[in-house]
Amino acid sequence: MTSVFDLAPEAPVVPVVVIEDAADAVPLARALVAGGLPLIEVTLRTPAALDALRAIADGVPEAVVGAGTVVSAAGVADAVGAGARFLVSPGWTGRLLGAMRESGVPFLPGVSTVSEVVALLEQGVDAMKFFPAEAAGGVPYLKSLAGPLPRARFCPTGGVSAASAPAYLALPNVGCVGGTWMLPPDALAARDWARVESLARGAAALRAPVSGR
Repeated sequence: MTSVFDLAPEAPVVPVVVIEDAADAVPLARALVAGGLPLIEVTLRTPAALDALRAIADGVPEAVVGAGTVVSAAGVADAVGAGARFLVSPGWTGRLLGAMRESGVPFLPGVSTVSEVVALLEQGVDAMKFFPAEAAGGVPYLKSLAGPLPRARFCPTGGVSAASAPAYLALPNVGCVGGTWMLPPDALAARDWARVESLARGAAALRAPVSGR
């Protein structure tokens, strides 16, 4: 199966989007894509999330939209039914992992311990979300995993900022990072899509594409 890291390898950052009003979904996604961040994670945290995901999937074909905060098999089915092209969970269980695997779309199960990483590798899964990244040990922690667990690749999410992202992205076992700094609440409240696009452009420039990663 294609990895999430292969869906948009030129994009170093996955915007983690919480959408309260589905009407904002399309202009927000267009701003992120225009800024160079086509891989967009819509979190399933609000009543509008599935409608927003569906709107982006239908209205912004150049976006690669996925669902985040997937915590159940039912959530997997709902997200894929709404057009999600990838899935992200904050953690995983055997049942959830099975549902994500059976969905047919790439997925990033969440981990924060070495044992969780090893358990996923045993299952043949080598693409993971490292969450909550900063609270769980940050750059030093992931750096320490690169030697003993070289097959594992991560998308650190949780507390990652424009200032800390480059250090994560420099690690050999990091494929991208997830973040929200290009989505400041005041810009979203004002529907200032031009500002979102500008911040996305800055995030997209944090790392040039690296061949073979």
